[in-house]
Amino acid sequence: MKKKQVLNLIRYFVEGNTSGFRAEAYDIAKAFDKSGDYQLAEYIIAMLSENNTFIPQVSEDKFESLRKVQLANFNPLPLPEAISSDVIGIVNAVRRNIGVNKFLFEGMPGTGKTETAKQVARLLQRELYIVDFETIIDSKLGQTAKNIANLFKEINSFTYPERTLILFDEIDAIALNRLDNNDLREMGRATTSILKGMDSLQDGVVLIATTNLFNAFDKALVRRFDAVIDFNRYSQQDLLEIAESMMSSILSDSKHSGRNARLFKKIVTLNSPIPYPGELKNVLKSALAFSSLTDKFDYLRRLFSYFYKPIENVTLKELKELGFTVREIEILTGVSKSQTARELKEN
Repeated sequence: MKKKQVLNLIRYFVEGNTSGFRAEAYDIAKAFDKSGDYQLAEYIIAMLSENNTFIPQVSEDKFESLRKVQLANFNPLPLPEAISSDVIGIVNAVRRNIGVNKFLFEGMPGTGKTETAKQVARLLQRELYIVDFETIIDSKLGQTAKNIANLFKEINSFTYPERTLILFDEIDAIALNRLDNNDLREMGRATTSILKGMDSLQDGVVLIATTNLFNAFDKALVRRFDAVIDFNRYSQQDLLEIAESMMSSILSDSKHSGRNARLFKKIVTLNSPIPYPGELKNVLKSALAFSSLTDKFDYLRRLFSYFYKPIENVTLKELKELGFTVREIEILTGVSKSQTARELKEN
């Protein structure tokens, strides 16, 4: 620790500059960490974090473009091992406090990007703020870029940035390739404004952005992120296991529905490829929600109609050829096992 840092601490304390004091203390902790004195660094950070517990951030009423997201009763989507490992890596990187704090989640809709950002905030015990693009995008020439500049002023105004995570959900709404011939001016100015904002982002803030249009992303903007996480890495086996996990969780809250894991698995695999978790969750919940209260397997028939075709348009022979047992055909059609067996034999 240098003499200048000691003097700064004293000056900030006398002036009542809490933000300056904390920033200097974090710099000191980083210096100890780099020199190998990890225990002292962690002790300083722990004291600062503990001191934050009962001190509020900037009043939310002052924000024009940031909206706080409540994480109570939040249930994250299941993820495949490859993506889960990267999420753990993000959490570890932030906790190391070495300046790795900007992450881009890219992938198809429904792959869990937004839900995972919420999970990261929960794991890091940070307050989550999402950027409200409706307050950013403006039809007036140059106004969008000005609004982005004001947005980053808001982000940099947090008293305790180390307790904050900012989410730019679907950032492609304001940041695509500046070289695109169809979007040379306004989008270019907006992207440039984001680049400047990210370069001036205060230490401690964690920023996560999501996009469905990674291939159209400005390369300079991609380079501003410390890591890009690919959310398209789902195998069909991953999706099948996720579907089984989701269905089990959904059924645990239902008193009127029965379980048949083997039949459920056969139904889901009728569709190739299996939908990504975001869509899958909605399909499973809707099937159960709309099912009969007096027929415990009605939701399975509804799922069959979604993943293949309406059950009333399917013959017993076709079901048999699809690999369903006589008992499973009975569940799906309502035709008794004895009648099913007899008709199949006749055919």
